[in-house]
Amino acid sequence: MWVILGLIAIIATFINLYMYATGKDYKLAMAMGLSFTALTVCADYSYLNTWIKVEDWAALSDVVPGMSRAFWFLTIVSILLNIAPVLFDLKNKK
Repeated sequence: MWVILGLIAIIATFINLYMYATGKDYKLAMAMGLSFTALTVCADYSYLNTWIKVEDWAALSDVVPGMSRAFWFLTIVSILLNIAPVLFDLKNKK
């Protein structure tokens, strides 16, 4: 599930950037990109919760350290890409 939500977040982010580049209202796409990023992290957290319930500590110790860094990085990139149009608009108004 988290993979599907992640792909939707990526697509929404690119739609956000495309709509900004074409001069259309991008704020809904921005909200969707950020929302699906949050849902991706929540879905992965729920997925890891199933490993905790079955006490699969080996899987957790293999996956969590790498995924933690990846999710931090990808979430920061998603936030920066999705708010970039807002920052550009602020810069252009000055």
